[in-house]
Amino acid sequence: MENTRAEDSGPSGYAAARLRLLTQEAQSGPPRRAALSRLTDDWLAALFTAAAPARGAALVAVGGYGRGELSPRSDLDLLLLHDGSADAGAVAALADRVWYPVWDLGLALDHSVRTPAEARRTAGEDLKVQLGLLDARHIAGDLGMVTALRTAVLADWRNQAPGRLPELDALCRERAERQGELQYLLEPDLKEARGGLRDATALRAVAASWLADAPREGLAEARRTLLDTRDALHLVTGRATDRLALQEQSQVAGALGVLDPDALLRQVYEAARTISYAGDVTWREVNRVLRARSVRPRLRALLGGGKPQPERTPLAEGVVEMDGEAVLARTARPERDPVLPLRAAAAAAENGLPLSLHAVRRLAATAAPLPVPWPAEARDALVTLLGAGESTVPVWEALEAEGIVTRLLPDWERVRCRPQRNPVHTWTVDRHLVETAVRASALTRRVGRPDLLLVAALLHDIGKGWPGDHSVAGETIARDVAVRIGFDRADAAVLATLVRHHLLLVETATRRDLDDPATVASVAAAVGSTSTLELLHALTEADALATGPAAWSSWRGSLVADLVKRVAGALVGDAPAAPEPTTPGAEEERLAVEALRTRGPVLALHAESAPQPGDAPEPVGVELLIALPDQPGVLPAVAGVLALHRLTVRSADLRAIELPTELGPGTVLVLNWRVAAEYGSLPQAARLRADLVRVLDGSLDLRARLAEREAAYPRRRGVKAPPPRVTVAAAGSTLATVIEVRAHDAPGLLHRIGRALETAAVRVRSAHVSTLGANAVDAFYVTDASGAPLAPEDAAEVARALESGLRA
Repeated sequence: MENTRAEDSGPSGYAAARLRLLTQEAQSGPPRRAALSRLTDDWLAALFTAAAPARGAALVAVGGYGRGELSPRSDLDLLLLHDGSADAGAVAALADRVWYPVWDLGLALDHSVRTPAEARRTAGEDLKVQLGLLDARHIAGDLGMVTALRTAVLADWRNQAPGRLPELDALCRERAERQGELQYLLEPDLKEARGGLRDATALRAVAASWLADAPREGLAEARRTLLDTRDALHLVTGRATDRLALQEQSQVAGALGVLDPDALLRQVYEAARTISYAGDVTWREVNRVLRARSVRPRLRALLGGGKPQPERTPLAEGVVEMDGEAVLARTARPERDPVLPLRAAAAAAENGLPLSLHAVRRLAATAAPLPVPWPAEARDALVTLLGAGESTVPVWEALEAEGIVTRLLPDWERVRCRPQRNPVHTWTVDRHLVETAVRASALTRRVGRPDLLLVAALLHDIGKGWPGDHSVAGETIARDVAVRIGFDRADAAVLATLVRHHLLLVETATRRDLDDPATVASVAAAVGSTSTLELLHALTEADALATGPAAWSSWRGSLVADLVKRVAGALVGDAPAAPEPTTPGAEEERLAVEALRTRGPVLALHAESAPQPGDAPEPVGVELLIALPDQPGVLPAVAGVLALHRLTVRSADLRAIELPTELGPGTVLVLNWRVAAEYGSLPQAARLRADLVRVLDGSLDLRARLAEREAAYPRRRGVKAPPPRVTVAAAGSTLATVIEVRAHDAPGLLHRIGRALETAAVRVRSAHVSTLGANAVDAFYVTDASGAPLAPEDAAEVARALESGLRA
């Protein structure tokens, strides 16, 4: 249709040519939209010329029509521009001769009549008018006047951008709140929802301001997908609608040559995600530039000129915070550090920061692939990312936008952007899985293995990308993924069980007779252990909360809790008791003898060897062995020294052992720790020992030094973690009272716990500390001064005091 022209200037000629154009199946997409715009231009130009306009008048297309993107039922956005020299009656008559033929055809018309000065003034008052004028295009009449107006409007926009862009940002946010997110809606509004055509137009306006620009990769294709879908929707319905209703999706898919409605929605969702992500990055850059502009003059005045360097605060090895984003450190080498993508993502989410576009793209382009199975550090970083709560979502979306998620977890591709046609569901399958992890992060204090809970949350519906029962398919996929990311066979089996039975509790509780022993027995047989049961209980709640408001209620929660209580009772006879303290190894005993001989601490650092295939995954870090004669305050002293040197404790065991030697019998405390530097290199063992000696003899005020360091380098905390939970393990040991602590891992946490236990005047005979992602799960075997287990009321008081202290 390159040479299509209206047969005459009347409505019938244009209508016939328009109908021929819209019914030509061979022509669609951008060529048809452009041809329709040209056809309409020719008709309107003929109408304008036939009206014999005076000099100093012009007809201008604005908005979508100005961009040449007319869909079959689009409004015609027109401006009649005049220089003000003609009398008002003549201008009104000219307008009528153009507007009335449009109305006679039943076409929607958005029209205005203004002088250039009036157009600029109205644009300054009405943001929507200004956005439309940014795409102004001459149709007929005085070309010079139109060109001058367009130049002036663009200059105004650029000059006023610092004030108007925040207004546009607020307008986009308000619309998103009202219309929802296009990438998740079953009946999306292709224009108004977040990630729709309005947002794409807003990104064009930002680019026109010269203040910032959107990531361009895939953006034009995303706009085309939404415009093509809207074209098909207009032709199928015969209406000017932007809402892709369920009853029209099959016909629209057929018109576009797409396999089925699910494939259509996936295309739409992928386009919306591209636009939404581009919007997030662009508005972040706009705000950064505006913030820098407002601060820079004050900084220059204070510093006497010169360009200030942005502050870079370390977050993790190879990751720093700069200008409110997590970016790669200058020394980072993604090509040599395959864990860096997950470490950077975890650091960003933990600190409530976005992952910068440049960092994500560099990681996607250059990061070395992870070995299979993953090293322990990679698995730990994934768990930390999943446990960061709401901060997980934007970081995960950034990884997904650049293809990193699918590279890490190939099975993710089948659920990515996959629609769910159950109206109970709020999200697509992939976003539901991430949202379940977000919900599960608030329940990590209820389980002994928060890492398994978070990974199960991410994988529980992974089978929906395959035919058949998604729970059955998901069981196999989850087992394979668990082994891939480095869990041992036992943990992989637990994850497979959780995925296979993630609907078991809620379906049984709401559909079966709980008083029937067979009901409880069948659930107990499927679950197998109390530890798996507590994980399944938390997963059930997280899954329901992430589904939508109709999927969970206090009534359902009480039914599930009742079922869990009954099943736990059936399983309790098979539940293993908490482990008793074990005997020391040969090297631990050697260090203990040396400590008893020297009457001081003895330290040894061992680098971690690479795990062999099939081995149980080791905790992250290097091994630190410490032995020293038993004395008060050892646990808080050692933990505090490690915190002072920015060492993170990944796991720890503390045992008191009796040594009958030629030096005389004595009790020695042996600590076996797995530690890692927050960033940078590990300190030398001699420095750690020297500081530990000074703390124990009172010459180093550890609390004051830790407070000084915290004041000088305050940690950014973007995640609101669940509150700590401290309990007394029932029948945990016959030799001691077992105090269990589940809390968010943080520098100095173990030091605070040790201090609180010392204050409570209990003796720590053994401790078993593990860090799973960002969650600390610790057990302390304590006795009274005589070495006996605590009385029940005393143990409860110690637990209450410890929990209260950790919450403060």
